[in-house]
This record gives sequence, structure tokens and C-alpha cells, in this order.
Amino acid sequence: MVRAARPYCDFVSLRNKIGSRTRPDRPSSQSRSTPPVTDSPWGPARIALTAFFAVDGFLFASWVVRIPDIRSQVSASHSALGLALLCLSIGAVLTMPVIGRLCLRYGSRPVTVGSLALLSLAVLLPAHAHSVTALGGVLLLFGAGYGGANVAMNSAAVDLVAQLRRPVMPSFHAGYSFGGLVGTGVSGLLAGPLSTAWALALSAALGMAVTVGAGFVLLRSPAAAAVAPGHTDRTSDTGRTGRTGRTGRTGRTAEPSGTARPDAGSTRPRTRLLVLLLGLTALCTAYGEGAIADWATLHLTDDVRASSVVAATGYGAYAFAMAGGRVGGTWLSIRLGQARLMLFGGLTAAVGMLVAALAPVVPVAICGFVLVGLGLANLFPLAIARAGAAGGPQGVAFASSLGYGGMLIGPVVIGFLADAAGLPLALTTVTLAATVAALLPLSVGRRVTDDR
Repeated sequence: MVRAARPYCDFVSLRNKIGSRTRPDRPSSQSRSTPPVTDSPWGPARIALTAFFAVDGFLFASWVVRIPDIRSQVSASHSALGLALLCLSIGAVLTMPVIGRLCLRYGSRPVTVGSLALLSLAVLLPAHAHSVTALGGVLLLFGAGYGGANVAMNSAAVDLVAQLRRPVMPSFHAGYSFGGLVGTGVSGLLAGPLSTAWALALSAALGMAVTVGAGFVLLRSPAAAAVAPGHTDRTSDTGRTGRTGRTGRTGRTAEPSGTARPDAGSTRPRTRLLVLLLGLTALCTAYGEGAIADWATLHLTDDVRASSVVAATGYGAYAFAMAGGRVGGTWLSIRLGQARLMLFGGLTAAVGMLVAALAPVVPVAICGFVLVGLGLANLFPLAIARAGAAGGPQGVAFASSLGYGGMLIGPVVIGFLADAAGLPLALTTVTLAATVAALLPLSVGRRVTDDR
């Protein structure tokens, strides 16, 4: 019997050898669609993409610090400067939907590199404008680079989040925050010794150097599978991730990232609604960020009677709190879940804004601004991440456009309300916006649960 069994055993052994040789050349559909999971959460692609976020914040801060000098250079009134600055926003908003389509066609990583190169070159131009009309024209180009970079970077980040299966989106925006802080500090120190043209030229050179270096690393890194429109992020309720696949509350394995569900066509209207709700969350968050950026120091000096140095320190405390909150955003997302983190963050910002707006003394007002920074820190990144998971690059573009619109209307609404009812009362509208931003993700979470 033993001798009779040998030919069968030899046949099985031969079949297994043949199968083992041919199997790598014919991967299964699951292996083709499932993005690779890296053991190291800080791989080259993530480091390079974080560098892009940081240099984006650095370049924008370098421009903002030099606005007063450029205003004097072109002899612009307040209203004329406002119209010129509006061109920057118009360029960004018009470019964002186009960049979303380019990301779908060519991939988000090449578009990220191209957009940052455009932004690095465009930051040179305002220093060479000698009329308001010329300034508006170059700011259209600057806005196109800035808006394009933000959509492309966030789209690439959404794909990388799906590949890593960890909610690391806040860490990218922490890079932007710290880049902005460094840009503000360095540009402030160089304001005396260097002219505007030289200072912006150095910023442009640094931007191009980072774009070339980080771009080389990003494009050479294994590409993450693009998140297809119609895919919903099923880790938003719990924040838990696994190595072999993401699981919902029932423990069933969800489909791999980057693949659309079989019924994606039937859920397309619901996907659009999800992206809209997340875009409104980004709008409400950016409303508060824009209002505080333009009015916080004025509120501290005029209403709370702080000195200009203390007022600047108060805004710096808010900015550092936001950056620090984003550094801890990944850990909090895993512990609390993204929906709960957005809820607690929005409510914290709402309470903090009430304190900052109505406090009669400087230390209490500054503590309020710190709470606002901590609360708003992760709302915008997580809203963009979830919009990208649901709608792909076009979801990122739509939500980013709404968010940028909130940053535009916030300072304007606050200004009109301040003339009518006083700045402290006007700033309490940020409390309302933060509350709405806290509650909208709950509706998104319920709809994602219904999709299961």
C-alpha cells in the first residue's frame, strides 16, 4: 500500500510545486485590490507628504507676513487691497474642482508635486507687482497654486490613510500648522534685514527645494490605491483598524480601501449628501478659523485692553494649541473614534469661544482662545478625510471649496456684525458655527451606518 501511494504523493507534490511557481504570476483579485499594509506608520511616503503640508503652510505664512509691505508698495487703500486679496480666493476656488479631476486622471501624487512647484514660483510674484491690478493678477496665480496644492495633498493623504489603515490625517495638518508657525517666525525675523523681494525669493527657493526632494521620495514610493468615489469610511465610528481588513461593529470585514462597493451606483446620491454634510462641517470650522485669524488680536487689544505684545501672544497660544491638538489627533481618533472626536472638539471650541469673547480679563480670554484652538484642531482635517473616503478626489475638492468659502465669509460677517452689535457679540457666532460643526458629523455617522 505504501508503494502504491507513492505515485499519488509524487503527483500532489508536483502539483503543489507547479502551483507555487505559477501563483505569483497570477495574483488573486483580492491581492490586486487590497492596498499593502506597512508595518511602519512613518514610511517615506508619509514623511514626504508631511513635508509638502509643512512647506505649504510656510509659503502661505511668508506671504501673509509681507502683506503690509506689499500694500504700501502698490499704494492700495483698504478696499482696494480687499479686492486684490479676493483674487487669491477666487483663484483657489476656481482651481479646486479642476485639480480634483486631474487627480482622478493622473493620480494625486504627481498633481501634488506640480501644484507645490507652481505655488513656490507664484510666491515670488507679489513682490514685483506695482499696481493693485497687477497684484490682483499675480494673486490669482498664487491662489491657483495654493488651492490646487491643498486639494492634491489632501487627496494623496486620503489614499495614504486608506493604505496605512490608521486615522493619521490630523498629523498632516499638524505639519501645515507648524510650517505656518515657522514661516511666521522666520519671515518676522527677516522683515528688517531683507526686502520683501529677497525674503519671498528665499521662501520660494526653500519651497522648490522641498518640492524637488520630497517629490522625488513621494513619486518613488509604492503608490497607494486611490479611494474610489462611493467608498465610505467605516472606521469613523470606532477608529479601530486591523491588518487584514477593516471591520464594523458586527465584526464583518469591509471591502479593501480603494475599491468601490458593488452597489456604488445606487448609493451615489447618498454619497453626494455625505460629502455635502462634511463640506458644511469644513465650512463651519473654517468660518471660526478665519474669524479668529483676522479679529482675535483686535478683540484682545480693543475689548479686553491687552497690549499689542500680549495680544500677539494670545493669538500665538491659539495657533500652538491648534498645532498641538493636531499632533495628538491620530491617537485621539483611535481612542475615541472620529465622530466622537469631532463632536467633543466642536463643543470644546464653542465653549472656548464664549469664554474668549465675553471674558473681562486677558488671562481668561487667552485660555478661551486656547480651548478654541484645541477644539477646532481636528475638525477640518477629519471632515476632509471623510469626504475623500466617500467621494474620492472630487469629494476632497468639493469639501475644500466649501471650507475655503467659510474662511472667506467668516471675517466679513464678523466685521459687519461688529459694526452693528460690537465685536464680542459678533465673535459669539463662532460658537454657533462650532456647535453646528460638532453636530453634523453625528448625522454623517448615522448615514454611514445605514449604508452598511
